[in-house]
Amino acid sequence: MFSSVFTFSQTLSSKLDKQTLALGEPGILRIQISDLQAKDVQAAPQNELLPFHFEEIKDSIDKKVETYDRIIEFAVFEEGKFTIPALDFKIGGKLYHTIPYEVEVVNTAQKGDVINDIMKNKEVKLDVRDYWELYKWYILGALILLALIFVIYQIVKYAKRQKSSPAVMTNQTLKQLDQLKRKNYIETGNYRLFYVELLDISRNFITKQYKIPADVLLTDDLIDVLKVNNAISPENEKIVEDIFLRGDLVKFAKIFPDQKDMQEDFDRLRNFVKTSTKDLETEQLRNGV
Repeated sequence: MFSSVFTFSQTLSSKLDKQTLALGEPGILRIQISDLQAKDVQAAPQNELLPFHFEEIKDSIDKKVETYDRIIEFAVFEEGKFTIPALDFKIGGKLYHTIPYEVEVVNTAQKGDVINDIMKNKEVKLDVRDYWELYKWYILGALILLALIFVIYQIVKYAKRQKSSPAVMTNQTLKQLDQLKRKNYIETGNYRLFYVELLDISRNFITKQYKIPADVLLTDDLIDVLKVNNAISPENEKIVEDIFLRGDLVKFAKIFPDQKDMQEDFDRLRNFVKTSTKDLETEQLRNGV
């Protein structure tokens, strides 16, 4: 379909090659202006001239002194009737329009049509190198992830081991004893609270340092286990036995220790904690560890 608009000496014409298109079939709209006499032409930018539904494939503009040619190749991917409206062109400052066009888009495929491939599928044999190229990043990623998990596990394991090491346990217990000392139970003669906290610190220390359940055993049972276990040196066994027996007597108000006894028990227990690592080293040599 062809139309022309004459403006003084300029001629604005448009031509649509088809008014019925199949789905996705390209259509062409040609717009031409002649006898321009070097006048300026203003219109919508390239690829923006046609409205929605018209997918512009190509939009070429050729402007010369006397002529203006514009060819738009488009396609529509929906069935129905669509309108190309009157398109605006400003020539030398004056506005002109093309005529509108109606385009009908039909689906030429019939129900039950068999769709065949243009080419048959080609079988490609892959070797080890091909599979490596396909999956190498997945393999490398999995290896990196496994390595990262292993490193994190070792760090956590090392941190736990360090936290529960004999030296760390010794230092923690010495700090607890210093905190007990600062409460001034000895100076004020508060023997009951002094021995309660001193025995709690002792039981916790023996449980964690020597792996003996001192936190649940009665005093007599604990003393028997220490003698059978031989994890603690005889000198340290005597210290633990004396302090625990004295603490039980204090608990039941059978004795009333003075400041000298309290200070002596505190110093002896502190010395036992400080020398506990020697007991552990002796136990390791005895067991061949």
